[in-house]
Amino acid sequence: MQYDRIDARILEIVQKNNRVTSEEVGELAGLSATACQRRLKRLRSDGIIEADISIVSPKAVGRPIQMLVLVSLERERADIIDKFKKAVKSSVEVVNGFYVTGDADFVLYVTARTMEDYEEFTRKFFYVNPDIKGFKTMVVLDRIKAGFAVPVETPAEDDR
Repeated sequence: MQYDRIDARILEIVQKNNRVTSEEVGELAGLSATACQRRLKRLRSDGIIEADISIVSPKAVGRPIQMLVLVSLERERADIIDKFKKAVKSSVEVVNGFYVTGDADFVLYVTARTMEDYEEFTRKFFYVNPDIKGFKTMVVLDRIKAGFAVPVETPAEDDR
């Protein structure tokens, strides 16, 4: 997956707002709309752009309770890890999930309508799973920043 300085500029632009037109992106990046569309298509097919999404307010859609949950597994075996990753991916309550090092094996960002709903989620997601050693919940008081923008390194001219 390689990209050049123009691709880096395009990535910066679309991370701020993925609804800008190819004409606007091209103008800001110094390209024609057609050239910009080709580059965006390549960036997507190469997996550099993973998704085009909208960030939705959990409160606005009736899920005002937000938690960060640290999950520890009983054993770290590949099959157990893969099974838990699959469960995380298929859960609508889990917005983001990370396999991590440190005090926990996974960190999950979970939303719920009420604390009662979250309790029900914990019963069906954690308590029935014998591979889970334990979990700790941190309730989010205020979401300070929401986004997925990644700082894009501009490659040196000779790196292309």
